[in-house]
Amino acid sequence: MNAEDLRARQAPLKARYGDDPGAAVVTLKAQGSLDGEGIACRVETGRALIEAGLHPATGGSGIQACSGDMLLEALAACAGVTLRAVATAIDFKLKGGTVRAEGDLDFRGTLGVSKEAPVGFRHIRLAFDLNTEEPEDRVALLKKLTERYCVVLQTIAKAPPVDTVIGTRVVAGG
Repeated sequence: MNAEDLRARQAPLKARYGDDPGAAVVTLKAQGSLDGEGIACRVETGRALIEAGLHPATGGSGIQACSGDMLLEALAACAGVTLRAVATAIDFKLKGGTVRAEGDLDFRGTLGVSKEAPVGFRHIRLAFDLNTEEPEDRVALLKKLTERYCVVLQTIAKAPPVDTVIGTRVVAGG
């Protein structure tokens, strides 16, 4: 896809969202099942079923996916797609490259060993290694626009409020 094709695809969407801002609000959903054995949650990704479990640093076997890894994978995927879209839109000559997301966790917080240790990532790094001959000012523009438009990056950087609700039901015979 080139810049012209991308603009052609996005133009009607931008016009619609400009005329009707409510049409731009889409609710994305994820759902997990707690019905399996062990300390795990099965999540349907739309492409595959992922079973997440405890990280080995918290007593897990390492066989199941770690939700912290999945968060970083979502960041890498979103940042990579966003960078490619931005590169296309600005006619940035990108021959390839890699994107890497990594983060530091102190599992003392997760395990309740220390109240001073945070629960969650205390530092996340996002790095790109690009194969391009573009000048530094164009690379800086690509970085700036990628950061601005990456949904997962912006969500992590500017965390929205999260509402948690637990509903219960009585299961007969259970």
